[in-house]
Amino acid sequence: MQEKGTISIHTENIFPIIKKFLYSDNEIFLRELVSNAVDATQKIKRLSSLGQFTGELGNLQVEVAFDAEKKTLTISDPGIGMTAEEIKKYINQIAFSGATEFVEKFKDAKDANELIGKFGLGFYSAFMVADNVEIQTLSYQEGAQPARWICDGSTEFEITEGSRTTRGTDIILHINSESEEFLDKAKLQQILDKYCRFLPVPIKFGTTTETEPDGEDEEGKPKYTTVEVDNIINNPNPIWTKAPADLKDEDYLAFYKELYPFSEDPLFWIHLNVDYPFNLTGVLYFPKVKNDFDIQRNKIKLFSRQVFITDEVKDIVPEFLMLLHGVIDSPDIPLNVSRSFLQADSNVKKINNYITRKVADKLGDLYKKDRKAYEEKWQDIGLFIKYGMVSEEKFYEKAKDFALLVNTKDEYYTMEEYKTKVQTLQTDKDGNLVYLYTNDASKQDSYIQSANRKDYDVLVMNSPIDNHFINQLEQKLEKTSLKRVDADVADKLIAKDDSPAHILTEDQVKIVKDIFDKAIQKPTYKVEVESISPEELPVHVSMDEFMRRMKDMAQMGGGMGFYGSFPDSYKVAVNGNHPLIGRIIASESEEEKINLAKQAVDLAMLSQGLLTGADLTEFVKRSVRLI
Repeated sequence: MQEKGTISIHTENIFPIIKKFLYSDNEIFLRELVSNAVDATQKIKRLSSLGQFTGELGNLQVEVAFDAEKKTLTISDPGIGMTAEEIKKYINQIAFSGATEFVEKFKDAKDANELIGKFGLGFYSAFMVADNVEIQTLSYQEGAQPARWICDGSTEFEITEGSRTTRGTDIILHINSESEEFLDKAKLQQILDKYCRFLPVPIKFGTTTETEPDGEDEEGKPKYTTVEVDNIINNPNPIWTKAPADLKDEDYLAFYKELYPFSEDPLFWIHLNVDYPFNLTGVLYFPKVKNDFDIQRNKIKLFSRQVFITDEVKDIVPEFLMLLHGVIDSPDIPLNVSRSFLQADSNVKKINNYITRKVADKLGDLYKKDRKAYEEKWQDIGLFIKYGMVSEEKFYEKAKDFALLVNTKDEYYTMEEYKTKVQTLQTDKDGNLVYLYTNDASKQDSYIQSANRKDYDVLVMNSPIDNHFINQLEQKLEKTSLKRVDADVADKLIAKDDSPAHILTEDQVKIVKDIFDKAIQKPTYKVEVESISPEELPVHVSMDEFMRRMKDMAQMGGGMGFYGSFPDSYKVAVNGNHPLIGRIIASESEEEKINLAKQAVDLAMLSQGLLTGADLTEFVKRSVRLI
């Protein structure tokens, strides 16, 4: 049996889906209706510029008004309006987009693509919040008659003669009982601020009062009076729509304050402007990056032809660039039908790559033009650049020339410069270059001083991303490893052929190890007696460099979570050449030997911040007894 046919779609079934499920957030209805009104207004401007409308344009602004008593919300525009036949065509045929038809008709006209509408479905979002929706409209066409359309959200509608006397359209929503929050002035202002703040046509929402000069009083002092003016909620000409050559630093800073009123001034910015192979405009700001990723994220706003879409831009903007602030506007970004989410396509990847390249080029230029100023900004941008190098291979290849390493003396080096600086003294006996670093210079000061006495240099690696950055450097840099400065005593951090001779005999080594094992009595602490310079501490406690690094990354959620469940284990390096060890061996009392060993171990643990609670209390008491 074989049969072919056509699937039938019943409007009475699909209409509730459009009303209730197409738009995930019911406040989007206002964005859609205001965008439609802006479209209609843009169209009359375009027709006038083409000579196809010769009447007076008048005051081209969209108005949003509500009546709490009548429970109505009205969106009015002075645009092209509609005839009764056009209502049937554009309103009664779902997904027939008037903007699409208009663009096709005038596709060769400049700026025709500025129209916002795309799918022809936005109007129906009104039924998410309204029991009835009414249209009052009058077409711009000569001799046109006003028309009225009304629908209760079913598939039935009524068209009659309208009452509008001027060109344009009123969309009147009779708000349902579940949506009366949209009859609140503050709520409406909030939605308009969110979605319509930069629409290209002025949007009026009520009025506001302003103070203006009103002559002088009898004493010659200036007088002022308050006047009521239209409350225009949007900036129709944001800076990303302008040419960079027409803007000054003050303009970029003012716009930043408009977006983020309570933020510090940004460090610098990038003006994006490309029209091939995709259209993209925007401004990205480099904020002063704090050591908290979550606070920084979701500060880039995505627009499509000046309509706010979302601040979830992770598909367009690489992960590390989520730390930037600003706006991106592109009509070529693929959106789903509700214009709320991105849909993956080749343009998204192209835009992602373009933004990465622009950011890298900007940073490279700053470094080359004024290195000193660049170094001064490093504390704010270093986290961001390292994050980019760790997460994006292409960014690493560019950034390796302008990424800086900073040492404990507050000196700045590029990666190549630093290699040259330390390779003579910090190359071990096997020809491996060893970079030393601290993640807390104040706590690890004694270890830094020990390293400095050997003329070793110590880098500062104390940002949240540095554990990952250190691993990447070891992967990228040939025959190079990084060790935390307190990972071992200075003599052992970089293995050399000229290690100090061991002054203990084999029997004495066994005795010392046995004493320290009894003093510690912790299975996770492994005692080793080593040949170290007598100038170093008698005991050094450290965690294995690899294990400690993995645990640090696990705390950050770096994909090493299983290491976080491993018990902490430590190496106790006893300096067999230190005078205290000789004193311990020479002590006649077993108790005295163990007390001295405990004291030396506790001092080592104290220097690492590992001595706490009852162990710290006991150490203090023992110190008093030994004085």
